[in-house]
Amino acid sequence: MRKNTKKPIAQVTINADKGRVPVGIMNAEQALKLPDCPEKEFSHPDHEAGATDIFVRRVELGFIARR
Repeated sequence: MRKNTKKPIAQVTINADKGRVPVGIMNAEQALKLPDCPEKEFSHPDHEAGATDIFVRRVELGFIARR
């Protein structure tokens, strides 16, 4: 059986005064290395692509990154 080597991705956004600002799309490990701030949100990489209203907490993203 072949191991899936594809890393899960996440869209990272920051909630600013002007609304949600995209930071970028990166793999989950890279997203977890970003500085921690309460305004930062991660979209769930297993949900519908581009759906930015479905978010996971940092701890959940860490679990996803270890899969």
